[in-house]
Amino acid sequence: MKILIVDDSTAMRMIVKKTLRLAGFEGHDIAEADDGAKALAAINTSKPDLVLSDWNMPNMTGMQLLEALKSAGIQVTFGFVTTEATPDMRAKAMGTGAKFLISKPFTPESFKEHLGPHIR
Repeated sequence: MKILIVDDSTAMRMIVKKTLRLAGFEGHDIAEADDGAKALAAINTSKPDLVLSDWNMPNMTGMQLLEALKSAGIQVTFGFVTTEATPDMRAKAMGTGAKFLISKPFTPESFKEHLGPHIR
């Protein structure tokens, strides 16, 4: 399975990768992008199965990325890993097509709960 981690923080991308491993999701092809615009280009090129995106990033936010994918008709399992977890933001994310929203700080258990149905 191809997984794309999108976050403007290098440290956070490393933490997400480590948490994936601790949650038992090892052996997957993991790529990274540091903003939504680079992620959109990577998605068009590499066709990942799962995108884990931060909400707030420069150049293109996670929500703008999700909206661009939806507008282009690109089907990919998309979820947020973010500090943005208000009920309104959760509703907006799910209404736009996100499958889940994992709040920071997160745990391997929260990854198992939210990602389990989506990772083979």
